[in-house]
Amino acid sequence: MLSAFLLLTFALFFSQEKKPMFWQDIENFKKQDQETPPPKDAILLIGSSSFTKWTDVANYFPDKTIINRGFGGSRLTDLNYFANDLLNYQPKQIIIYCGENDFADDDKLKADVVVERFKTFYQKIRAKFPKIEVDYISIKYSPSREKLWPQMKEANKKIAAFMKKQPNSEFIDITKVMQDAKGNVRKDLFVEDMLHMTPEGYKLWTSVMNPYMK
Repeated sequence: MLSAFLLLTFALFFSQEKKPMFWQDIENFKKQDQETPPPKDAILLIGSSSFTKWTDVANYFPDKTIINRGFGGSRLTDLNYFANDLLNYQPKQIIIYCGENDFADDDKLKADVVVERFKTFYQKIRAKFPKIEVDYISIKYSPSREKLWPQMKEANKKIAAFMKKQPNSEFIDITKVMQDAKGNVRKDLFVEDMLHMTPEGYKLWTSVMNPYMK
């Protein structure tokens, strides 16, 4: 009897221990929303660290109301897993930046897998918000992930084609603006890790995103 009790106690203890990755980030968002109720009709940013690190995003779009729900390291699988929490707002527009980490997580990953993950998330958004504007920012070509660029380029191309066919949806291509005159990725737009961006990089993103912002 005692051993059964101990087993149960252990099972309970370990089931509580194993929280899904990024569980804490999502809990922090919930806490934030409780303390300061999020505005309605805002532009909701969902995605990975390029959004997370854009802490002063509101300064770049002074005339827009923005809710930033980027959590660093996240993949499209995580967006799908936490979709209910991430979509628990009443935005007028959703902008997504995610997919880069899917490839970094598994360098053998085929572009089609990432495209399907994105489509799944897109359908989840549409189930809840059939009419609002939904935009996807192209995967950036970070110098530290150069060996993954071929898959990333293919994924960008396929997601662009998919978004073109959807109503109230746009593919926002930030890759061109991050190149020099010769078409090479500008390394000066990245901080030392050659993965995350400088304020200048974000300034360029802003110039491309502005026409799409509601």
